[in-house]
Amino acid sequence: MENASKALLMAGGVLLGIMVLSLGVLLFTSFGGTSSQIHDNIEENQATQFNSQFTSYMGKDNVTIHDVVSMAKLATQNNQNYEFAHRAPADVTGNDRYISVLCNNVSIELGYIETQTAEQRKNQVETHFNDLISNELSLVTANGLPKYNVQVQISDVTKRVYKVICNKIT
Repeated sequence: MENASKALLMAGGVLLGIMVLSLGVLLFTSFGGTSSQIHDNIEENQATQFNSQFTSYMGKDNVTIHDVVSMAKLATQNNQNYEFAHRAPADVTGNDRYISVLCNNVSIELGYIETQTAEQRKNQVETHFNDLISNELSLVTANGLPKYNVQVQISDVTKRVYKVICNKIT
């Protein structure tokens, strides 16, 4: 009888051990799924916050060349941070993080040029955008600066803006 009671205690211990292991596996898979969901939510929030820098101009009727240049500077900063070389708008597929800004069908953002120093890139960016603003100021009419319509395209792959299209409102 004594052996039978010990055998029952051992069997109960094994069953309890299996239950504890099963609970551990259940918690591990549950927390693993939650962690990945939290990571996905963080990435989605970051993409939404980044995109809002461009999408906030959509639908507004008072977008001027200064706003267009601000978007182009953000795109240029992004492109240079990722060290993307300047590409023609037709080369942009929306599958990467390069941002193209078109103003009246002309690409105005800049990319990364390896042969330039950081100071040279900074000077090129400033000169480029100052020239754009100067050219636009020559078009001032009695109504003020020309206004632009802004459209934004967001990649299905990266969920980030990859193209900003600005056209003059006539």
